[in-house]
Amino acid sequence: MDSLKIVIADDEPIIRLDLKKTLENMGHQVVGDVGDGSTAVELARQLKPDILILDIKMPGMDGIDAAKVITTEGIAPVLLLTAYSQKDLVDRAKDAGVFAYLVKPFKEADLMPAIEIAISRYEEFMDLENEVTDLENKLETRKAVDRAKGILMDQYGLKEQEAFRRIQVQSMNTRKSMREIAEAIILAHNV
Repeated sequence: MDSLKIVIADDEPIIRLDLKKTLENMGHQVVGDVGDGSTAVELARQLKPDILILDIKMPGMDGIDAAKVITTEGIAPVLLLTAYSQKDLVDRAKDAGVFAYLVKPFKEADLMPAIEIAISRYEEFMDLENEVTDLENKLETRKAVDRAKGILMDQYGLKEQEAFRRIQVQSMNTRKSMREIAEAIILAHNV
């Protein structure tokens, strides 16, 4: 595994130091270590690490709430490393979008696969998010083009294929997307 930029958050300085040394021995770079969730969120926004490793129980914002913010903003995957394994915490972690959950005490041999899996799952998640966005854009484009075709067919007595071709040619001539041309036709029709 390549060297990763990692932010760690745990309210116990000794635990942070031990975790930092372990990660550095594994060849990773700890770019930030903090004792609370809100500072972890701010560091994540600023530093854009490859992964964050958070404890659950911290003052102010706990690790699960911080993970929810980080995941919602699409900053990086979050691995929870905690002494707590109660079902309600695991359920909250799932709802927050945590990509891995590791219970203390941990061994280096446990940490490496958890990090790799968290990053892999995060990349899959981001690919799916991008695919969904792309599909939504394609659907909106299709809806706009269909509406514009209908307008052209009504106004100029064109057949569907002729109306589509007009939009297509206008798109090529103006170097604008078919969606932009279709939206312009719709806007002009509504005025």
